[in-house]
Parts: sequence; structure tokens; C-alpha cells
Amino acid sequence: MAAPTCSIDALEAFGAALFTAAGMEADKATSVARLLVRTDAMGRRTHGLAMAPLYLAEIAKGSMRVQGEPQIVRDTGLTAVWDGDYLPGLWLMERALGVAMSRAAEHGLAAIALRRTHHIGCLAVLVKLAADQGFMAQIYNSDPAGRRVAPYGGTEAVFTPNPFAIGYPGAEHPVLVDICASITTTSMTRQTHAAGVQFEHPWLLDAQGVPTCDPAVLEHTEPRGSIQLVGGQEYGHKGYGLALMVEALSQGLSGHGRLDGPTRWGGNVFLQVLDPDFFAGRDAFAAQMDHLSERCRSNRPIRADRPVRLPGDQAAAGLAQAEADGLQLDDATWQQLAACADRLGVPLP
Repeated sequence: MAAPTCSIDALEAFGAALFTAAGMEADKATSVARLLVRTDAMGRRTHGLAMAPLYLAEIAKGSMRVQGEPQIVRDTGLTAVWDGDYLPGLWLMERALGVAMSRAAEHGLAAIALRRTHHIGCLAVLVKLAADQGFMAQIYNSDPAGRRVAPYGGTEAVFTPNPFAIGYPGAEHPVLVDICASITTTSMTRQTHAAGVQFEHPWLLDAQGVPTCDPAVLEHTEPRGSIQLVGGQEYGHKGYGLALMVEALSQGLSGHGRLDGPTRWGGNVFLQVLDPDFFAGRDAFAAQMDHLSERCRSNRPIRADRPVRLPGDQAAAGLAQAEADGLQLDDATWQQLAACADRLGVPLP
């Protein structure tokens, strides 16, 4: 079944209908669907509506809660700890960012550590929520139940890829940096394996710690291999440091992590929102960062046909095109969504 081109609104309504039919409360379903579709529009297809069948499977087996509120473990005003009890991660993050932005507008900054969320999706789409409102936002995310990345010098996986992101306002659109402590991600490794191809570079390690291009070593061999840290065999100590940083912020500060031995797919998060008005001021921030952006974009490129871009340029272009012309998902994702829709009695857009 070929995927049709649909408007963003139609895809958001379709996604929300799928989650609602599975029992998710309407506000949560709307939030999750909206952020997944926006992720697709920004070009991050592995974390867009392709996640919906996985989320629906988690709901069906009771691993993602679809009703209820997070527990406030501690709240000092400027800082807080929430227990998400495996509620939808995207909804929890949108809500937490809203609270943090409100507090940052009053005090200059605010931070929230969340434990036991479900999967929080694409970090770039989340920090954009704050950057669109004139704030700077940082997000650090780990899954204490997952083990995909070995510590530098080791052969046994301990970490997840441990993504982190920062978003801040720009002259034309927000700058969105979304990276992780490992060379590639779990989703990309699974996608590469499913396509029956190898990575172009040795981004993984086999169980003996030998670099390999074969994505199968992550989950389809015994003993299993791991994803290499940023820097690879030569400079992987840098990725190792980043992985530890993310774990300290998302697990240490939330008071929940690998020590507790969780077994459910989920996430721990640390988010911080800052208001430039409480520092040198928004005008000063814009002047400095817009000047830097221009210096980057006008830099003489290595290849004349590939000018220097800023993180967020591609996302902004993708969103603009999707809003104007609609969005077409890949056929494999559409077939999976169509099967979910048929099972749940939801009409296709």
C-alpha cells in the first residue's frame, strides 16, 4: 500500500484517533500525535509516526500507562522531581516544559528531573517548544532499563545512546542541536539491520570489542555487541564522558536509575529552561548568537555546492514544506499504521 500525501492536521488527527482508540486520554493522545507528526515534518523519520505501532504495542501489554497524572516527588520552586509512572513521554515532556517555562519567566531559570517516563521521542522537537517562545532549553535523556553502549575500553553494554539537546531562538528559526553520546542510535541500527545492509563505517563493536559495520551484533548475535561511543576507538573517552554526564543529570538527580534494575522501556530526563532576559537580556543574546550564526553560514565551505548550515535549518525547511504541501510517510511505516488502524477501527486519512 503506497503512502498518500496528507496534511499535517490530517495526520495529527489520525494519530490521535489511534491512541484514543487504544484507551489513551484525549489530551495525551493529541499531544503525542502532534509531536510525532512534527518530528516527521522536521525530517526525523525514525522518531515520528513510525513510533506509533511500537507505542500501541506497549499500551496493549500495559507497559505504557494511558491515564493519570505524574507524581510530584519533590518541588522547591526552581527545581522539581516528577515520577511519570510510564505515562506517555511526549505528553509528560510537553507538560514539564510548560511548567519550566512558566517558572523561568518568573525566576530566570527552572529545572525538572523526571523518572520513569515512557519514551520521549525526538529531543529536537521538544526543545523547539521552548525556543519558539524565546527561551533556551536543554534536555538530557537516558533509559536505565536499556543497555546498548559499552563504556570506553569495555566490551559489555551499560548505557543507552544517551541523547541530549539544546534549543535557542534564532533570527529566522530556532537553532536545534540534538545529538547523543554514541556514534549512531538504536533506532538507526535496527533500521539498517531491517534493510539488510551494513553501515558504511564501523560504528559498532562485536562482543570481543572489535569494530564492525554489521548492525546485527547489537541484538541478533550472542553474546551481543554494542554501539561505539562518539570518538570511536581513538577518542571514545569523549563519548564516555558525555554518557556519564547524561546519566548523572537524568538518573542521579531524579533518584532513580540502573541501581533500581528497571525492566520496562522508558526514560529518565533532566530538563532545564533559561530566560535570556534574566541574564544579559534577550536583545544581547540575539545579537551575539545571530552574529555567530551568520559567521557560520558565510564560512567558506569545503564544497561549493554544500554551504555551511546550522542545526535547525533542515528542520525549519521540512516544517515549512510539510505545512505547504503535506507530508508523505514511507510505505513501510504507512503499512504498519494501516494495520493498526484496521485493528482499532480507525479510518485512514
